Amino acid sequence: MNNITKSVLYGLVASAILFGIYLGTLSFVSGWQYTQNQFVTYWYFVVSLTLGFGIQIGLYQYIKSLVHHGKSMGKIVGVSGTTSTTAMISCCAHYLANLVPILGATGLVAFVTQYQTRIFWVGLLFNFGGILYISRQIIRFKKNS
Repeated sequence: MNNITKSVLYGLVASAILFGIYLGTLSFVSGWQYTQNQFVTYWYFVVSLTLGFGIQIGLYQYIKSLVHHGKSMGKIVGVSGTTSTTAMISCCAHYLANLVPILGATGLVAFVTQYQTRIFWVGLLFNFGGILYISRQIIRFKKNS
């Protein structure tokens, strides 16, 4: 399997895993019907975040195969992936108040619910930044080799 095929495969698997985390978390917290409604409402954010994360993983795998060590790019992918997951899960955060009232998470849940769309945009911004950063590193590496 060549580097490009392997990288695309890693990206697709990463996207599928992230989407599965989204569906699983939302379904666990709020039920399948609510999950479907949220996906219909926010599909463009969820799909964009999922694809952006998959692209980053694919690019990371590609450059890693080129240089045989990813240096600090793993941190960029990790931060962006965490932001993407958080943004997608923010769809259901207000239902977490039912599960963790003892922890006093009501204020946090209210905050996340109020700023849900903004959190999606932050996730997309992190995705875009991660893709640009890794792409620049690939271009720089290919130029110098």
